[in-house]
Amino acid sequence: MLASVAVAVAIAACAVACWFIVKNQMYTLQQQTLATAPVQIRTPPLLPWASTPQQAAAIAQSAYEGQVQAGMEGNVPDNRWDTELVSSDGKQFYVPVAQKPRGIVVYNSDLDVLADATPPPPGQPPKSTFRLGHYTNGEPAMVRLTPGTLGKPRQPTLLVTATSLTKVDDSLQDLALILVGVSAVGIAVAGVTGRIVARAALRPVHDLTGAVEHIARTEEVGTTIPVHGNDEIARLSSSFNSMSTALANSRERQTRLIADAGHELRTPLTSLRTNVDLLIRSNDTGRPLPEATRTKLLGSMKAQMQELTVLIGDLLQLSRPDSPRPGQNVAIVAFHEIAQRAVDRGKLRGPGLDFRVALEPWYVRADPAALERAVMNLLDNAVKYSPPGGVVEVALERGRLTVRDHGPGIPAEELQYVFDRFWRSPSSRQLPGSGLGLSIVAQTVQDSGGQVTLGPAADGGPGALAVVRLPGAPEPPPSEVPRIPGTPGPDAPSPGPQTPGSAAS
Repeated sequence: MLASVAVAVAIAACAVACWFIVKNQMYTLQQQTLATAPVQIRTPPLLPWASTPQQAAAIAQSAYEGQVQAGMEGNVPDNRWDTELVSSDGKQFYVPVAQKPRGIVVYNSDLDVLADATPPPPGQPPKSTFRLGHYTNGEPAMVRLTPGTLGKPRQPTLLVTATSLTKVDDSLQDLALILVGVSAVGIAVAGVTGRIVARAALRPVHDLTGAVEHIARTEEVGTTIPVHGNDEIARLSSSFNSMSTALANSRERQTRLIADAGHELRTPLTSLRTNVDLLIRSNDTGRPLPEATRTKLLGSMKAQMQELTVLIGDLLQLSRPDSPRPGQNVAIVAFHEIAQRAVDRGKLRGPGLDFRVALEPWYVRADPAALERAVMNLLDNAVKYSPPGGVVEVALERGRLTVRDHGPGIPAEELQYVFDRFWRSPSSRQLPGSGLGLSIVAQTVQDSGGQVTLGPAADGGPGALAVVRLPGAPEPPPSEVPRIPGTPGPDAPSPGPQTPGSAAS
């Protein structure tokens, strides 16, 4: 409808402009033709002056008819114009004999042309004025007003010359009808074409609406629509497809997380239930278990409870949104302090290992507790897979933290899965763990704006090498006191994140 209205307005404007242009051109042509009429005043002595244009036209008509009856019509000039003389007081009129004498209506303002007239230079015709007017019978006319003199003594007399505009106005009326018809057809065609174009152009929106309604009705995320072109609607369709795919992937990850969590929780729960049932049965039957068996059973239950605690804690860590709320538990922290604390805890878990530590100061913007847990998970893996008496190398240089062990390493075909949730290498299934530690590391580093990789040692030796890169600076901002986990932090708001290339570095 809007397209049709716009086209209708444009066509109407063009038609009106065309009509006025043609009218102006035709009136100009009539004026140019009228300008060629004689400007000399010649008065046959046979016709008297009259007091009105109608009376003067009647006298001229009577004289013309008399000449026709007398067979003298050939003596009457074949004029293309009608001529009328008006006295200076506007009270006397004279119409020369013509083929069809007609009186021309004279306005009071026409006499101003005669009053304001000045004698023309010798040899030059007097200056004429043009206006639109009509005859005494109401017929429209183009009128020329030319001042002059007549008689002896010479009296100021106005020569009024006119030509009919009836044919011109009829032609303009026909043109108006043609333009109205053409405009109506154009508007109708524009309306039909606009509807077809609009339906074709908005078809992707219709498909998008159908896809959204389908998802709202069936909750089947992942539905996509075809994308054609690169205009705004194509971009909208691409954005919808991306959103739908992201929702489908999110739901798939959520479903997989729930399934994997249930699978991982089932094993310790089943073991706990078996052990508890065994203890209850021994008490109910009055046959107590041997002390060594009972002690071993309780130790196993305690280990299973610890495994459940760790697994539930990991699940809670992973259940946080992928993008933390702005400013939530985030501050400027000393990365080297966090790494040192994690190394101290790692030494307690691997008392027989040799920790070689080289930490340079580096300050980052992150969640202190989450970052320490991520570093601790990397050290736990290094401790777990290091041979007895092995070496664990920990280094921090310009925001690049490396943790290397000298264990069996990770097969190349398994590197792509190391950060997946609940994934565990077949060769390490018998070792304790939930398969969530490296997933927590990847999420924490990503939330802090960094990157983490895990692969073979750079020198080609045994073991695995974990690398964490975090943006920051070797010195804290002047207005900030770095927060160290376990110590109270300042109340001042934290500044924005810095990169190694910033002014602080």
